[in-house]
Amino acid sequence: MADIGFYHLTRTGADAALPVLLGRTLAAGERAVVMCGSDDRVAALDTALWVCPDPDWLPHGTQASGNAPMQPIWLATDDTAPNGARFLFLIDGCASARLDAFLRVFDLFDGRDDVAVAAARLRWRVAKDAGHSMAYWRQGEKGWEKAG
Repeated sequence: MADIGFYHLTRTGADAALPVLLGRTLAAGERAVVMCGSDDRVAALDTALWVCPDPDWLPHGTQASGNAPMQPIWLATDDTAPNGARFLFLIDGCASARLDAFLRVFDLFDGRDDVAVAAARLRWRVAKDAGHSMAYWRQGEKGWEKAG
């Protein structure tokens, strides 16, 4: 079973929250796959990660750049991990049918969007009913705060 963390974005969007979480993933010696809602989103995130200031280096790739096995971070729209990632990041309301294939799952959702919150609650129930270990994090003034 995976350890699944739901990350309630209240102060920033996923583009601002992801670099820090991905930096911690790489620092822990892990690989990540980020599942995005569209090809346009993959392209935008690809650009954002190359220019983010903190951390200043997030090596990653996409289907367009290729060579998945060499990429510590893989950005995609499909539910695969061709880079051997054990950490999965879900953004844009994406859901994975392969949660068991990952050690950790990070589900980032926009807390300012009622539809996104309702969809996250449904994903929470499905994952909890499947027996995964669950945690809920909320953006606070000083960073992530674990709740409940």
